[in-house]
Amino acid sequence: MIFLQSRSDLTVWDGGQAVPRSWMLEHVSDAEGLYCLLTDSVDAEILIKASRLKVVSTMAVGFDNIDVAECSKRGIPVGHTPGVLTETTADFAFALMMTAARRIVEGAAYVQNGQWQTWSPTLFLGQDLHGATLGIIGFGRIGQAVARRAAGFDMKVLVSGSSRNEQSKDKNEPPMKYVDLPTLLANSDFVTLHVPLKKETQHLIGARELKLMKKTAVLVNTARGPVVNSKALYQALSRGDIAFAALDVTDPEPIKLDDPLLTLSNCLVVPHIASASVTTRNKMAMMAAENLLAGLKGNPLPHCVNPEVYRR
Repeated sequence: MIFLQSRSDLTVWDGGQAVPRSWMLEHVSDAEGLYCLLTDSVDAEILIKASRLKVVSTMAVGFDNIDVAECSKRGIPVGHTPGVLTETTADFAFALMMTAARRIVEGAAYVQNGQWQTWSPTLFLGQDLHGATLGIIGFGRIGQAVARRAAGFDMKVLVSGSSRNEQSKDKNEPPMKYVDLPTLLANSDFVTLHVPLKKETQHLIGARELKLMKKTAVLVNTARGPVVNSKALYQALSRGDIAFAALDVTDPEPIKLDDPLLTLSNCLVVPHIASASVTTRNKMAMMAAENLLAGLKGNPLPHCVNPEVYRR
């Protein structure tokens, strides 16, 4: 914030909750630049109101909250923060896998509730990661980073939704096989999601897909909540169609307190913190600020979602 304050005149929402839409509509009409978060919907209504807008910059790698097509139509470049959160998010995806597999949250609650009386050979039996089969859906930067971590656990890796040629495989990645989605789901012990949210990935994992998975399988989502059909997931977890789900993202977000997923002992939900390390969030904030300032000056954004605006 200090970085931007010294270089521009700011109007800042400083409430503890997401920016109210009424507040944004009230203040955006005078704005030449918009620095937003993934919780802020920048749609046609906002853009019509923001007639002076030169740039939109989001402090996120994903930009499904922004109507990019409408921005492009108006000649407004959209900035985001790719690459910077790759390793941190991959770390967290693995943390969720390990937490689910070894039932860490359940074990901690067991101790805190005063239930731990003695050691038992069958207490909180979990699953091994080492030697297991990991299914990675979406093989962009984060998916590839997860695959590199899987190498250290001697995991077999199945990949679906690849974003790069198999021949360009990183030497640090484990042996992997590119398969279709049904094959991946049927053969994976752990399934982790790393696809962007768009029309074709909305409810990519639904009732049919969950039925294909092993009853012992763990589903991890650090992508976007709507990639998974929440109602179908609840039913699958309740029936024992899969063993566990670990979610960093939900639909809606934040998850409502009466959501049935929160009643399940085999579903872990955390508040969208996969990129939440001090170093990474600081880098994201700075990248978003640099995108914003470049746009205000009329310069190309360092990290632009819609570079076609410069070819108009």
